[in-house]
Amino acid sequence: MTAPSTSAESTFSYKGIFLFCTAIFFFAVMDTTVKYANETYPPVQVVWARYFFHSVLMAAILLPKHGVQLIKTNRLKMQLIRSIFLLLATVCFFTAVKYVPLADAAALGATSPLFVILFSVILLKEKVNARRWAAVVIGFGGAMIVLRPGMLEVHPALFLVIGTSIFYALYQIATRFLSGIDSPATTITYSALIGTIGMSFVVPFFWVTPDLMGWLMLGVIGFIGGFSHFIIIKAFDYTEASTVAPFQYTQLIWLAIFGYLVFGNFPDNFTILGAVIIVASGLYILYRERQIKGE
Repeated sequence: MTAPSTSAESTFSYKGIFLFCTAIFFFAVMDTTVKYANETYPPVQVVWARYFFHSVLMAAILLPKHGVQLIKTNRLKMQLIRSIFLLLATVCFFTAVKYVPLADAAALGATSPLFVILFSVILLKEKVNARRWAAVVIGFGGAMIVLRPGMLEVHPALFLVIGTSIFYALYQIATRFLSGIDSPATTITYSALIGTIGMSFVVPFFWVTPDLMGWLMLGVIGFIGGFSHFIIIKAFDYTEASTVAPFQYTQLIWLAIFGYLVFGNFPDNFTILGAVIIVASGLYILYRERQIKGE
């Protein structure tokens, strides 16, 4: 007997959420591996590996199905801009986690939705009500708790995490422009290709020749990154991005756990408090956006 349509929609939604959470878990595994790799290899080389092996994986998965259609785009300039923003965000984050605990980087990285609001006003001329502005201000207050300016010496790498949030927010804004214009397969291909090409010009100046285990580790970083993006695309086959967006914050939990188990770093009370405030403000913004769309 066929189940009612409402039950089917619920099943698909749960499947999408499960796939998205699985991707977030693997991203946390990738970030942990990145921090470990940074102990031996320069961050520039790790970023290169992230994109190069991502490109190899995407070629193996997508090229046989899509062929040259993968690089056909209706908005080449926007694809390039979007990919560059993502590359800059990756460079900032991979460099930062070489010097700061994963949990601290994850907490500050969660400020990205707050910057999306700011850039939506500046670049898209969107109107933001007082409650959403209040959430932004409170969220940045949480970031200040993590940074604790004046209370202790802040490692400069933490400001790279703020740079990550800014570039990732701009990347999300650019993604909005491409929504419905190019296929997800084309968009993810450009992200991988631009990152690979751009870093290939830079990495020779920082190159440290890996041994077999080094190549395996660098390959794992790229393959996990590419595979996780592929899982997210599949998740969006079953549910909307707005439905799964709050689950992105589970990455903070995974990174705190991995940071403690692998590196012995556990977030202090200030970092935990700041992270809770940042996440709460981000969840409220997502809640308000869904309310506005439903009106």
